[in-house]
Amino acid sequence: MTSSILRIDSSARGEGSISRDLADRIIARFPDATVITRDLAEGLPLINETWVGANFTPEADRSADQRATLALSDELIAELQAADTLVIGLPIYNFGVPATLKAWVDQVARAGVTFRYTEAGPEGLLTGKRAIVAVASGGTQAGSEMDFATGYIRQVLGFIGIADVEFITADQMALDPDAALKTAHDQIGALHVAA
Repeated sequence: MTSSILRIDSSARGEGSISRDLADRIIARFPDATVITRDLAEGLPLINETWVGANFTPEADRSADQRATLALSDELIAELQAADTLVIGLPIYNFGVPATLKAWVDQVARAGVTFRYTEAGPEGLLTGKRAIVAVASGGTQAGSEMDFATGYIRQVLGFIGIADVEFITADQMALDPDAALKTAHDQIGALHVAA
């Protein structure tokens, strides 16, 4: 049963955003859930040498400045850890994910926190969660050779332990917007919602 949703919006558009509208419709399927929204439209700071240095310093040895450097990352990870379900609005920009969503990934994919290295390879630490990704594109067909967004987000989520990933797709909106939206709305209607 979904009780806590983390909603991630990454569209640069507000009004008229298809991925935002689809996310609204997905969340409406879970009327009893608590929803935390993280809107990435204004961007996130990119990781830099200072951030990397702080991240690779053992937590007990971090300076106050290093803790401050990682404070936003810690907050974003706490939102992820608290959620049962992620709803991610994913417009496809130039065949890939928006830069703001990539910046979010860089902030939350942290060794020893959201994944760890083992003798058998990396292991995600955010298991038992579900992700529903609302995809919108103008010309890119989801799942095609030119789609570098959906495979990437599936890989990233799996890497941090979230293997239950579903895609709602309103793709190729420039070609037939009515058909694309009908497909997405039908997919939303078919989502499994625990009683």
